Amino acid sequence: MAAAIEILDDIAGGRPAEQALTRWARSSRFAGSKDRAAVRDHVFDALRHWNSDAVRGGGTTGRARMIGRLRAAEQDVDTLFHGQGHAPAPLTAEEHASGAEPEDTPDLWDLPAWLIGRWRDSLSGDAARTALALTERAPVTLRVNTTKTDRETAQAALRDLGIETIPNARADSALTVTSGARQVRLSAPYLDGLVEIQDASSQAAVRALPGQGRALDFCAGGGGKSLALAAQGWSVTAHDIDPRRMQDLPLRAERGGHTIETCAPDEVADAGPFDLVLYDAPCSGSGTWRRTPDAKWALTPERLDELHKMQAEVLETAHSLVAPSGTLAYATCSVLSSENASQIEAFLARHPDWVTTRAQSWTVDAEGDGFFLACLTRA
Repeated sequence: MAAAIEILDDIAGGRPAEQALTRWARSSRFAGSKDRAAVRDHVFDALRHWNSDAVRGGGTTGRARMIGRLRAAEQDVDTLFHGQGHAPAPLTAEEHASGAEPEDTPDLWDLPAWLIGRWRDSLSGDAARTALALTERAPVTLRVNTTKTDRETAQAALRDLGIETIPNARADSALTVTSGARQVRLSAPYLDGLVEIQDASSQAAVRALPGQGRALDFCAGGGGKSLALAAQGWSVTAHDIDPRRMQDLPLRAERGGHTIETCAPDEVADAGPFDLVLYDAPCSGSGTWRRTPDAKWALTPERLDELHKMQAEVLETAHSLVAPSGTLAYATCSVLSSENASQIEAFLARHPDWVTTRAQSWTVDAEGDGFFLACLTRA
């Protein structure tokens, strides 16, 4: 608790969450792996409830927010804030008397106030549920590499190592980890390429893509979708404006038994045409804020406008790489209509010779993150 308070104050001072956690860990080498994991959990739980915990705790300091987190969990604060050893100091009389349940929508939903109107416009009757879903911890989901195994065999191999999973209904390749999640990356099924860590909504979007042939993962990042496409039989080329993001992809591809080419930014224009161009657009990430809650508080109206412009500009480049009878797949991990349906409507207005063949959204829930996919072809 004391370590989490220190880190939250660092974050409130402007330091990104991962940097604040790393800074603390380097100065606290006495902390074991379980301690570091527990501190991280406290910090991210507080970030998910940044507004509401401040209201419950009666202040905006890291200490007040941790008091608010304990109150939200209906735990006795005094049993942990007692000042013995490394524990935080006992509550003052003022702290005991402070705090309330959040009532205003930005506090109750744990969203930036400027975003509330756009949130309601995008999600209508599902706005409140989605906002509250983003305050929960995200599931750990695995993609079974069907070129090497099937879901049941992968489950059994994980179970033998104490990692329990259940089938995830969002995609027939998906398993949700119910216990032993921290052991996955060191397990033989992971190291041998039988499973990869990938959200179920992302998996479902890739499974929904039509056909086979040559595919370009246009904004590949770490390459999770490149690997999923290869597992479905596509001949995959991965590209990213920052090739350093793909540095782990060759090892991941080798582990999974896939051959994936990479394409430098200055080569992509001559690499096409492709039967499929998957453009997983840079976006707010609003559908994944359970995993990166500090991104929710870092987003500004100006940054969102920049993302809108970038999404439209890259769509113009991506569509030129599609073969005459191919598919352009536009995807985001956002739940905001301005990044999803509105971008597709604007693209079709600019290019009336293109049509939408599929548009689908996945909600934020216990199965997976918020996600959007639209498939476009020439009329």
